[in-house]
Amino acid sequence: MKRWVFSVLTIGALTAAPLYFVESPLYARVIAIAAICLFVWISQLAPPIVPTLLLWTLVPLAISPIDPRYSLQTVLTWAVDPVMALFFGGFTLGVAAEVYGLDKRLAAFALRSAGRSFSLFLLLIVLITAFFSMWLSNIAAAALVLTCLRPILREFRDDHMLRRTLLIGVALGADFGGIATPIGTGPNAIAIASLEPNFQVSFVDWMVFAFPLTIAMLILGYLALVFRARSETKEWAVWDGDLINRLTADDEKKPSVFGERAFLLILAATVVLWLTEPVHKIPAAVIALASAATLFLSGMLKKKDVLRIDWSTLLLIAGGITLGRLLEQTGLVREISASIPFSDLNITLSLFVICFASALLSAVMSNTATVVLLIPLATAIIPSPSTAILVAISASFGIPFVIGTPPNAMAFGEGGLKFGDLFWPGLLLMVVGCLIVSLTGRTVLNYVGIP
Repeated sequence: MKRWVFSVLTIGALTAAPLYFVESPLYARVIAIAAICLFVWISQLAPPIVPTLLLWTLVPLAISPIDPRYSLQTVLTWAVDPVMALFFGGFTLGVAAEVYGLDKRLAAFALRSAGRSFSLFLLLIVLITAFFSMWLSNIAAAALVLTCLRPILREFRDDHMLRRTLLIGVALGADFGGIATPIGTGPNAIAIASLEPNFQVSFVDWMVFAFPLTIAMLILGYLALVFRARSETKEWAVWDGDLINRLTADDEKKPSVFGERAFLLILAATVVLWLTEPVHKIPAAVIALASAATLFLSGMLKKKDVLRIDWSTLLLIAGGITLGRLLEQTGLVREISASIPFSDLNITLSLFVICFASALLSAVMSNTATVVLLIPLATAIIPSPSTAILVAISASFGIPFVIGTPPNAMAFGEGGLKFGDLFWPGLLLMVVGCLIVSLTGRTVLNYVGIP
């Protein structure tokens, strides 16, 4: 009850303050709407789809009487972005991967390959999670790998160092793997959508910069985890045939070998087409839709599987895109950026400050909400397409806290993790990641044709 009273009072204050202190009626209403939606978003007062629905409701109601351009039709047009189709395809592939047991097969492969070496098993789990995160989204990756790891995690008490290390390994694998591709995480989608009207970023353009960065951060994260668990690795005696059998067992009827191979063929074809987009010129979003349509038309996915797609995250991304466009179209961001003296700073230092702010805010609030706020502001301060991409990538470095990213929260939800498990390695990786991005990001992106 107290929470709801506090929330109502906060929303009332967020509504009244801009109307009282901001002279422009348009800017006052935009600030009030953005503040309300972000509060509901960050406080988790309601499911993630609610702020998006609020945004789509409040903009036509509060702003269109002042300016008819901000009608419901316009607002919904902002949300219908090709990047939504791209993420829908990724989520559909994630559902199919679970249905056809690809996640369990890879986890069993890691067990067999690692044998008695915990360090090797941890490396394989981190890489498998990162692989799924690249092509199916970091949320789907963390969910799939954690499900497969539970039989192994149950072999240890909740606070055992090896168990905690595996959980952090999954979180880091998902967080950093999500950097590598446009569909890896929501902030990537917001960045691409913000550039869409003026600049097209292809799948390969993104990966040329982001994939090497992902590999570097995965190596650093893995080494940090191995160092922390070095005194406990001798206790790794989980490997046995029975555990592998339990890992790959399925109470339901197993899919046919033909179905498994057909799914792998579709997945491989989708990835290849994404990577060769500059050659055949078929947009990545169209390829994603074709892949999803093929899975359903062939009967590989059923009607019930539609409900397993992460519609909540899709609506969350749609809300982020809409809010970003609202802040941009009304000119509010230009007004705010004009009052910040970034022009007096070195451009590399300015970029580091912006990237670190993105990572730091993402560590304590939604990373999608963070980039919605920062991308319009950052691109007004440093007006180039590369700025939006670097802000989005930096948001994936917000890993010191549990709430920083969905994979962090999912790993924490398994139980046993302590504050320092994420905070200390996460803080180190956040600072190093922001330094790498701010020092090298613009140069590498310029090399691939993104100014």
